Amino acid sequence: MEQTIIQRFQRQIIISYVLGSVLAVFGVGSVFIFRTLILSASEVLYLLIIMVLSATIMISAELVLYKKHTKSIYNVFIKSNPSYKELEEAFITAYRFPKLTFIRIIGPHLFGLGIPATILTIVFIEMNILSFPYYYIGYAWVGAILIAIMHGFIEFFLCARPSRELGQQINLYAKRMYNRPIFLNGRYFLSIRTKLFLSIIFTATFPVVLMLLALQIRTIAASNNMLDSYWSWSSVILVVILAVSLACSVLLYMSIKEPIERLSSQFTRASEGTFEKMEQTYADEFDDLVSGFNTMVTGINLRDERNEELLDGLFAVFATTLDARDEYTAGHSFRVADYSVKIAETLNMEEDQIDVVRRSALLHDIGKIGISDSILLKTGKLTKEEFDVIKEHPGLGARMLEDIGLPDELLPILPGVKYHHERYDGRGYPEGLRGDDIPLLGRLLGVADAFDAMTSDRPYVKGKSFDEALAIIDAEKGSQFDPYFADVFIQLMNEEKKLRA
Repeated sequence: MEQTIIQRFQRQIIISYVLGSVLAVFGVGSVFIFRTLILSASEVLYLLIIMVLSATIMISAELVLYKKHTKSIYNVFIKSNPSYKELEEAFITAYRFPKLTFIRIIGPHLFGLGIPATILTIVFIEMNILSFPYYYIGYAWVGAILIAIMHGFIEFFLCARPSRELGQQINLYAKRMYNRPIFLNGRYFLSIRTKLFLSIIFTATFPVVLMLLALQIRTIAASNNMLDSYWSWSSVILVVILAVSLACSVLLYMSIKEPIERLSSQFTRASEGTFEKMEQTYADEFDDLVSGFNTMVTGINLRDERNEELLDGLFAVFATTLDARDEYTAGHSFRVADYSVKIAETLNMEEDQIDVVRRSALLHDIGKIGISDSILLKTGKLTKEEFDVIKEHPGLGARMLEDIGLPDELLPILPGVKYHHERYDGRGYPEGLRGDDIPLLGRLLGVADAFDAMTSDRPYVKGKSFDEALAIIDAEKGSQFDPYFADVFIQLMNEEKKLRA
């Protein structure tokens, strides 16, 4: 499987980790320590040494757990043909990854940093290198826990999107390799309510607790000139608190905004007639919304399919009824539809355009319903007046379909019904259009209709052979028929003849 996908995921996670660490540990934590405690230059240096050494141990411990958490994910990208079960395990791990990241922050991240820092601080106090009381270590643990929780929240929200994108990619592999999508089905569900509750509680209490802790330490450590420096350090603390609150609020908002925008976009597309299912990529209440949307889309598509089948059946009934009036033209509409669809498919038309071609061909002679049997079924040669009546059937058919109020989706069939008897040289009917002024559907159906008419037996004349009819179409290119459609039809019919030989 593609290594670039896991590499991109790893790069995004590292960037998120660095951003979260800079903000939480080296930002809030450093400001809290160095702006709250009254320290000498040497004590600041030794505390920095403690932080660097402890951070090294923390990263090592966290890396061990990170490898354990991502083992199933890496396995599917290392193997060329992972099993469905391995893909499912990796998929679930990908969606659990934000929660696992929070666990790593609260576990090895917090204790991997806190325990070594505590031991080194005690040693340095015993060696008289640091000169502050032991209970400061207790305050430090309270601050560390607060900062670790904040860091965990930041990492949780930053990891959510890359983890979801990775899960989508793994699901695509499962569908491609085994034709089976993977679903969470409520597993490892973390509700929006829980996320909102915990986030808001922490966002509300963290600044207050941090401020109280800072005031406590500062009050104990301050000298008589405390008021002189109060606003200088408190303003820094307040800025940090405001920044953290703002960051948490933005991250929380973004985690809710993205799925809402996706749903809104899909509903907009649905309102425009495009009914596509959404990928179920959420592990909270949004999964229920997406599932409901997909159920709706499935129902609409099923209804549309049934309506299409009913409509095609209705068109077939019309064509059969029309052809049944004349035993010598039985099946004419279906054959014209078959030839027309073959032309459309040869031209690589879109599926919806091919449907229009087929339906228009089935109803191309529907106007003959308004022609009396005495003229339509006459076995002898038609008089000029009778032929003039016959020439009315294309326009009559188009008016009939317009009068019944065709839906907008079916209006494109009208040009085929109305203009299939127009000639390329302008001597056709009902309007005597010339060349490209004749609608495309009329020019296409004109070739198919003429071919079937020439090859069908009449009571007064036997139908021509396929070769004779094709020769006439070839000879009439540019006069009766559009040269392009005529050439396409001749070519495909000759190819079919070779296949039958």
